[in-house]
Amino acid sequence: MTRVLQAGRKGPVSGTVRSAVVFLHGYGANGADLLGLADPLGEHLPDTLFVAPDAPESCAASPFGYQWFPIPWIDGSSEEEAERGMRAAIDDVNAFLDAILVDEDLLPEQLVLFGFSQGTMMSLHVAPRREDEIAGIVAFSGRLLSPELLVDEAVSKPPILLVHGDMDDVVPPQSLPQAAEALQGAGFTEVYAHIMKGTGHGIAPDGLSVALAFMRDKLGL
Repeated sequence: MTRVLQAGRKGPVSGTVRSAVVFLHGYGANGADLLGLADPLGEHLPDTLFVAPDAPESCAASPFGYQWFPIPWIDGSSEEEAERGMRAAIDDVNAFLDAILVDEDLLPEQLVLFGFSQGTMMSLHVAPRREDEIAGIVAFSGRLLSPELLVDEAVSKPPILLVHGDMDDVVPPQSLPQAAEALQGAGFTEVYAHIMKGTGHGIAPDGLSVALAFMRDKLGL
């Protein structure tokens, strides 16, 4: 049984929803952590609804934050608990995306998934396994989980933008080229990359500008 994800929303500047961006936050954070990006992005995506769900589980390592799944080397959970948590969160995210598309009367090609850190891991895992291809994935500061499964399990291959800080001490910067290589090896033809110079585990202005240009292009704006 899927869990209903609580989500913050920021409506389109124009008042008319013609596309949606769904933010998936990082480990120990919450939806509000990314929803603030709707302000600088919204003026350039005037018909876009921004939605930022909280992950389904409270985070042991961050009492006021949430997690998509446990991380054993941080919170002491087992590999089995991490796997079980991720499987459940995948179902939750898929149900959430399905509901957004139905409720807002949108097509998959009008939807962008925008992940950060653990939210990127979820985005890169969920979207390629959805039957209908979404407009694109913006993947900040994360990594591709189980890359060896992608060739057999990817049923859609949306455009992907990988963005990473070259001074990230949480998720190693080499995660970006590793993900790009695996995605291209699995037949993804639109894989783009941007390195944020002098940036740690975060979202720098240059990275956000590249993400905006990517979203405008893939949403046909």
